[in-house]
Amino acid sequence: MTPIEQWHRYLPTTVVGSYSVPEWLERLKTEYYQRRISAQHLAEIHEVAIKDAVKDQECAGIDIVSDGELRRDNDIDYFLARIPGVQIAQRGKSDYYDYYEAEVTAPLPEDDKSTLGLAADFDFTRQLTDRPVKFSFTGPFSLSRRIADTAYTDPADLVRALARRLNQEARSLADGGATLLQIDEPFLAGYPEQAGLAVEAVNIVTDGIPVTWALHVCYGNRYARPSWEGHYDFLFPAVLEAHVDQLVLEFARKGLEDLRLIREYSWHSALGLGVIDVKSATVESPELVAARIRRGLEYVPPGRLMINPDCGLRHLAPDIARRKLRAMVAGAAIVRSELGLDTAATEITPEPATGVLAPDAVSAAHITVNPPASGDNDSSGASHG
Repeated sequence: MTPIEQWHRYLPTTVVGSYSVPEWLERLKTEYYQRRISAQHLAEIHEVAIKDAVKDQECAGIDIVSDGELRRDNDIDYFLARIPGVQIAQRGKSDYYDYYEAEVTAPLPEDDKSTLGLAADFDFTRQLTDRPVKFSFTGPFSLSRRIADTAYTDPADLVRALARRLNQEARSLADGGATLLQIDEPFLAGYPEQAGLAVEAVNIVTDGIPVTWALHVCYGNRYARPSWEGHYDFLFPAVLEAHVDQLVLEFARKGLEDLRLIREYSWHSALGLGVIDVKSATVESPELVAARIRRGLEYVPPGRLMINPDCGLRHLAPDIARRKLRAMVAGAAIVRSELGLDTAATEITPEPATGVLAPDAVSAAHITVNPPASGDNDSSGASHG
């Protein structure tokens, strides 16, 4: 069974990666850095939290779940702390969410075959659920932004070296059974002129790894606030060269105006449509989610559209995160029912060469999508904050 066929439905729902970090977990993570609990104790705590996160996603009805990235303090440190050649002089933190001060003073060793441990993380989650598991990791461009580099004359060479290390880890994940891997580039929006380099590095990461690949690009989600603002124009046309099967973008907070880029540049692969604003505690109604999905279907056929929040759910309270996921699942169900696609056994067939979601018999040209109700701001592409 291919990675796509196992989803068994149109408009599958998933998450971007991170899940709500409860207050008690934040406190215990910080206590670890202040040497009040052991690494083994924290590892056991992480396992309990991951089990809860997976169960929450299952109970909400999410089709493709994640581990919630709950072992990770932020989007960077978990990886830099494990990559040979990256030096971190001080590993204590006053708060778990702070970034390490990392540096590279010599080229990263190319012959080091040690693992970063991501395959073991995936395997733990896979054993908790019978649903497909998405496993995400931060991409090489964003990782490089948090490293003081005195080793490479050309900073792009550090990005490429990180990409080669992540390619090695992706192979380990694929060998361990991972079928859906996602590269996150949360820093790219702050360096739009570097889109070409970021895509080059993505292609190094994905090279030769036979899984379904997703690329997530957002505007940052630090303390539930965007780090940058703007539009996705900077990503095109460079991203057309990315060897990925799915592009995961945020739309709920920003509005749906940038969907025009999908048509303008003829994006041919799948789109992960952000329909939940993770920077707001206001819980969307299923009807609003459905309206956003209908807009997405004006640009992408249902066989190539996946439904997800804008970004990770890390900064939302657990109850809010659960309610938002339930609303997302309910909204997707509304649209599936409208299109006559609510049979769970519906198969989605990948194209043989890439695993990309193939344009199917039920395409945008063969369906009538109900327009958003009058007064819904999404009909004009306005942002919902």
